[in-house]
This record gives sequence, C-alpha cells and structure tokens, in this order.
Amino acid sequence: MIEADPCTGTKVLFCTDFSPTADRAFAHAADAAKRRANAELILLHVIPEPDAQFWKTYIYEVEDVDAKARRDVDAKIERAYTPNVPEGVRFRVEVRIGQVAPEILRFAEEENVDFIVLGRHGHSALAELMFGAVADRVVRGAHCPVLVVPAGKQP
Repeated sequence: MIEADPCTGTKVLFCTDFSPTADRAFAHAADAAKRRANAELILLHVIPEPDAQFWKTYIYEVEDVDAKARRDVDAKIERAYTPNVPEGVRFRVEVRIGQVAPEILRFAEEENVDFIVLGRHGHSALAELMFGAVADRVVRGAHCPVLVVPAGKQP
C-alpha cells in the first residue's frame, strides 16, 4: 500500500449516473480514497430535475415517486459500489435532485470536498452535448482538483 500524503485532503467525491463510464470512474475514486489517511469517499447521485414545468407537475403527481426513486438508487449502489469500497475507507451516499452540474458544485463546496471524480460520456454528439457538458461545467466551476474518466470500451 502506498503511504498516504498528509498534505492531501480527505474527502473524495464520486459522482455517478450509474453508467458504465461512472462505474469505471468509481475504481479511480476508491483508489484515491484508499491512498489518503482517514479518507471519506462520498458517492453523489443527482437525479436530474426536468426544466419544463409540465414535467415537474407530472412527476410530482405520481404517487410515492421520491421513495421509489430512492429505493432504486439504493439498490444500484448496494449492487455496484458498496462491495467495492476499500477496507478502512469511510463511505456515505448522498442523493440530490436538480440540475446535475450545479448540484455537484454546490455539494462539493458545502462539504469542502478535496477531490472530485466523475465519468465523461462521449459516444455520440447528443451524449457529448448533454453529459460531456456536465463534466466540463464541473471542471470549470470546481474549487478543487477534478478527475474526469473518459468513456472507454467496455469488456
């Protein structure tokens, strides 16, 4: 094991949309947390809130939508991430609703995060426009280092 650098921060923020690219990024976030003494690995999932008022009204009229969404998110985290948290690393999960990039930046600032890890999409022009823009906005707006893991071929 590599000795932890006492000059580095202890809060590593991993942002996920549960895509294969995010899954790849988690390995980097877990490794970064493992290398830091007393590290805390924070998983953040932002549920995108529709901009159109029509969709907001429709979504919030569906019975128990928030509880169902949270159960689905929790199940994904338990399956994909929790078993892969390095031993000795504190781990917690946060879920927010809103515009993805601003919520990530707001959370990082509120929590005084030291390092952000997220995946970048880019399989198509539309995906690049929608999801690559999130990574770009986070990189441009963050007050700490950001690691953006590119999309890659999946086995």
